[in-house]
Amino acid sequence: MNKKDPEKLLETLERLGKIIDPTIKEILTLEIPEEFHDLTVHQINAGGKRLRPAFLFTSCYLLGGKTKDAIYPATGVEILHNYTLIIDDIIDNSLTRRGRPTVWKKYGTSMAECAGSFYASSIFEAAQRSRHPLITSQIFSKTLKTIMVGEIDDVLCDRGEKKNEPFVKENKYPSVDKKVYLNMIYKKTASLFESCCALGGICANGKKEDIKLLKEFGLNLGLAFQIQDDILDIFGDPKKFGKKIGKDIQERKGGNIVILYALEELNQKDKKEFLNIINKPKIFNRDIERGIELIKKTDAKAKAEKLGNYYNQKSKKALKKLPQNEWNQIMEFLSDFTMQRNK
Repeated sequence: MNKKDPEKLLETLERLGKIIDPTIKEILTLEIPEEFHDLTVHQINAGGKRLRPAFLFTSCYLLGGKTKDAIYPATGVEILHNYTLIIDDIIDNSLTRRGRPTVWKKYGTSMAECAGSFYASSIFEAAQRSRHPLITSQIFSKTLKTIMVGEIDDVLCDRGEKKNEPFVKENKYPSVDKKVYLNMIYKKTASLFESCCALGGICANGKKEDIKLLKEFGLNLGLAFQIQDDILDIFGDPKKFGKKIGKDIQERKGGNIVILYALEELNQKDKKEFLNIINKPKIFNRDIERGIELIKKTDAKAKAEKLGNYYNQKSKKALKKLPQNEWNQIMEFLSDFTMQRNK
């Protein structure tokens, strides 16, 4: 790999992640009647960069492991990730993902829930084929539960009523601060990065101290990754980001660090106007545009970038204690790229 050329490196990492595509489809459709195959593979066929399995592979290579040792854990990680996306799209009522209709939009909510069950069971089929099936299953189980707790926390951070659901109304966070936010994004996003890197080390039969450092790298990288996602949601280029800009405003998200920082800084008049926007029964594009204008009056973007870079530096600190080889240098680049990406 040419680590000096970011575009070529990313293309190589995407190819690395996509090594598992045939295995994903094999496991997903196992024991599923052929007439349901299109439903089953719709989510995975939407594409994606396969970054999480790529991190698992690079962590494995860093400690001297081989591709064959990591194929099934990497497959399970990507199936797990896509399972959570199916659920996330249902909760957020998202119509498209990666330019295609979401599973629930194309097939209906009940069918999306059934497809999700296919993914959930396939995660553990991949674990059973892994080199270390017991520990791999345990990590998948713990990670999936952690992500779903994070998903619940994310909903409880919302400023709008979630379909008037009783549990949400009774347990909603009265306010969201940075501590609540960081705890939520650790569970919902960073925990999977942490598990990917740990599993990579386990596939390579790494030492406990090295696996611990890989977990530390993945955790901090995941936090930086989500912070950058929040920044791009408000300030991204829609053609590059691949998602609607201001979607978190439209969904009344309380768990976006840019929105949190902006609300801390806006004067009373502007803060009232912003809160009026996200409390409207229906939020239109002009409302989103006005909300972004108000955010741009503050230093929220710069503060969010500073926080993301803090976790980026923490991830790189863990790398310094791991074996110094080509893969370490590539993972350092990936850490930097997390805060520089535009999609």
